[in-house]
Amino acid sequence: MKRVVTGHDAQGRSVFVIEDEPQPVVLEKAYPPDSERLKSIDPEAHFASMGAQAAPAEKRRHPGMHRTKTLDYAIVLSGEIYAVLDQGEVLLKAGDVLVQRGTNHAWSNPTDRPCRIAFVLVDAS
Repeated sequence: MKRVVTGHDAQGRSVFVIEDEPQPVVLEKAYPPDSERLKSIDPEAHFASMGAQAAPAEKRRHPGMHRTKTLDYAIVLSGEIYAVLDQGEVLLKAGDVLVQRGTNHAWSNPTDRPCRIAFVLVDAS
């Protein structure tokens, strides 16, 4: 895979600013059911390892509540999963897309099957 990023030079001309082969980052291979995933999760350590911040323990609606300084596009490829916010939750199924704008959120899979999601995270710090 090649990464190519465009930009502008000092004269305002369009130029290629990055052309390289980025190292792949896999945070989790799949989002397994909550019954498996939440057995041993330590939210603070888990999310810190990904550059995210666990939601304050007293405000968590779900052990997976966290926040990132990113604009996220989550595309559900297979299975189903709930997007959980401080207020409310929405069931997402294969083909659904969620745009997550730096809010506290969690992913909850109460089924007995894995859910696969493709994420695109854009830095918004």
